[in-house]
Amino acid sequence: MLGDILVGLQNSLNPINLLIMTLSLAGGITIGTLPGLSATMGVALLVPLTFGMEPATGLLMLGAMYCGAIYGGANSAILINTPGTPSAVCTTFDGYPLTKQGRADEALFTALVASVIGGIIGTIFLGVATQPLALVSLKFGSPEYFWMAIFGLTILSSLSEGNMIKGLLGGALGLLLATIGIDPVTGHTRFTFGFRPLVEGITLIPAMIGFFSFAQVLSLVDENQTYLAEYTSKPGLVKKVLGYLSKNSKINLLRSSILGTFVGILPGAGGNVASFVAYNEAKRFSKNPDEFGKGNIEGVVASESANNATVSSSLIPLLALGIPGSPVAAVLMGGLLIHGLNPGAKLFVEHGVIAYTFIIGLVVANLLMLLVGYFGAKLFAQVLNVPSHYIATIVIVFSVIGSYAIRNSLFDVVIMLVCGVIGFITLKAGFEPGPIVLGLILGAIAEDGFSLSLLMAQASGSIFGTFVARPISAFLILLCVLAIVSPIYVRFKKNRKSKLAQSN
Repeated sequence: MLGDILVGLQNSLNPINLLIMTLSLAGGITIGTLPGLSATMGVALLVPLTFGMEPATGLLMLGAMYCGAIYGGANSAILINTPGTPSAVCTTFDGYPLTKQGRADEALFTALVASVIGGIIGTIFLGVATQPLALVSLKFGSPEYFWMAIFGLTILSSLSEGNMIKGLLGGALGLLLATIGIDPVTGHTRFTFGFRPLVEGITLIPAMIGFFSFAQVLSLVDENQTYLAEYTSKPGLVKKVLGYLSKNSKINLLRSSILGTFVGILPGAGGNVASFVAYNEAKRFSKNPDEFGKGNIEGVVASESANNATVSSSLIPLLALGIPGSPVAAVLMGGLLIHGLNPGAKLFVEHGVIAYTFIIGLVVANLLMLLVGYFGAKLFAQVLNVPSHYIATIVIVFSVIGSYAIRNSLFDVVIMLVCGVIGFITLKAGFEPGPIVLGLILGAIAEDGFSLSLLMAQASGSIFGTFVARPISAFLILLCVLAIVSPIYVRFKKNRKSKLAQSN
């Protein structure tokens, strides 16, 4: 194995492979930045180009594209409040307020460094703990997915600035939207009103583009601002960001990256769920939780380190068990099979050099992303010097293209427009889009898990045994209770301390 690792390191540092990874990273960052163009789409477009390449080189190119696309979603999330990918939704909560404060470049470089660290930590787990983590992923059944979704929903109350009721109502709207379409158990259609295209339900990415991108455009037009925000490049910023992260964010980076790694191994969860969970925990452990959502750099750190850690960890079930853990992993599985490589435990035995070249190459790709992302961030930040009416026009064009490109469906464009109008109206009423999108993301996971768990309970004859007695379910229930109780306790303690200070 040591010999395979050394050869893999040598292959990863091959100049041709470094050049290919650099170009793939640049393409991935660009695709991730544009709303609606997903990492899955970018990787799928590159698969045909790998036919004439060495297997290791082709996999390195696909892996670099994946890394770049997931990170790239942070750029548009921070600059124009529009997540380029679903996993960057949480980045908008603090990234865009930082932009409005004139700290856009600080947020961009923080997202870059956090993404690289999260990606490297996730890859370390991929290299040293693939088999045990893959076995953990097999322990997750429907009850565990249900409780994981409930745990994610505990963040709802904190996603609306200072108004818990509006956060819960927004989440309820998202959950309601998630129920449109076919019931996963009975097969009956719900809330379609006889309109056939709604049978397929509300597609996540067009809805997300609508609630964030199109709603933001309508807000820009309504506010009639000349520029999105004031922006001037600040010297010595990289040193400042690295100094801050090394001094204040070590625990947040490590905790969020590990959370992202463990969520990433679960098929169907992905970076969007990982970033919500990490953001929630960062806020819960913060000394200043009230600053989250108003421009706290720790929110960007948590979201970006978590969602980039899922890049490598989502490949763990694929490489260890032959089970793709995400849509991108499914595309990569096709790339492996094209070159005659069968994913699974035998991959490391029969093709150890290729496997370790790919794993080490992901670390190299993350390090290269520092360089590519640095110049990219400086370039993307110039968007703030463009008049807002030009930006609004460009965002509308990309929103339409991105929505249509998902399934080549005009109905997805209609979904985007309707959700955009709803998002604009709710923004005017003081509702943030984050809780709505969170409800939409986790609603389907929670419903599927709950419905299938009920069927399991009927078969076993024990609801308690199905929902509560399973070890992972019990642990997740405990986390849910702590997530609900701890903010109440902290608020009670804070009020008590303020009352004592006033009395003295």
